[in-house]
Amino acid sequence: MSYVSRDQIERAKSLDLLTYLQMWEPAELVRCSRNVYTTRTHDSLKISNGKWYWWSRGIGGRSALDYLIKVRGLSFSDAVLQIEGADSGSAPTFTQSLQQRFSPARFELPEPNHTSHRVMAYLSKRGIHRTLIDYCLETGRLYESRRYHNAVFVGFDQEGTPRYGAIRGTTSTRYMGEAAGSDKRFSFSIPALGNGTELHLFESAIDLLSFCTLEHLADRDWRQAHKLSLAGIYRPKTEGEDPTPPAALMQYLQCFPQVNRLVLHLDNDDTGRMAAAMIQRLLSPTLLISDEPPKYAKDVNNELMESRRRYGEPSR
Repeated sequence: MSYVSRDQIERAKSLDLLTYLQMWEPAELVRCSRNVYTTRTHDSLKISNGKWYWWSRGIGGRSALDYLIKVRGLSFSDAVLQIEGADSGSAPTFTQSLQQRFSPARFELPEPNHTSHRVMAYLSKRGIHRTLIDYCLETGRLYESRRYHNAVFVGFDQEGTPRYGAIRGTTSTRYMGEAAGSDKRFSFSIPALGNGTELHLFESAIDLLSFCTLEHLADRDWRQAHKLSLAGIYRPKTEGEDPTPPAALMQYLQCFPQVNRLVLHLDNDDTGRMAAAMIQRLLSPTLLISDEPPKYAKDVNNELMESRRRYGEPSR
């Protein structure tokens, strides 16, 4: 570990993130409105009034030091030295491997395990029907990572190239993350068979699969309509900013221009209801939109689990 002095630490703590990015990484900084910025690498990370907050991960801070540690993954001493280099106007004397962590990440999915037994058991415990699990495994939309046995939900572009990976832990730790370099525009989805014109929207891949399971158990065709996960919570922009719909949703509508009806299945909480209202306001001039949150649960997976508890699985 590199040594840093108390004076270096105090100077690092005093530097705010906006000033740091303006001085050291101006190409990474994107202006959203008069007083609000984001970054090219993480469009859900907002910088305003001397603070920053990464909405998709639920973490934030004030200083550039907080950012380098929590977002970039640097050790405390390396983060201090990085700021020292920026503050002095000289390039930091880091190794090549450390410098590479500051470049936009190349998309890389976790190495797959030779089996998916842990993931299958985890999703079955969450109520997902084996038919859905098998479909996702067979189409490459789901697999088990080798190192931690996480569930990896893969998103593809229109050419069938993987562009996104949502990672969900299969243990009690409930880990949630994304593969390095993931492009949120291409989040986990299940396209309709044929020329479907209806799109159902969810906050997570597990909610999406839960809805498909409910459709399957009710003997309805779960491939009749398009299904899309937003890869996390969609939070409308703060007051004073021009609101924009979720990037994944807009990309999907661009790829499937025949879609003319949108069905929202966002969470039944304040954030989900606010997001649903904003999407309706922004897109109702061009789409027929129906807001259908879970009837007696917080999210669609909770609704599935409650339905299974109440009624069990129909015999086949």
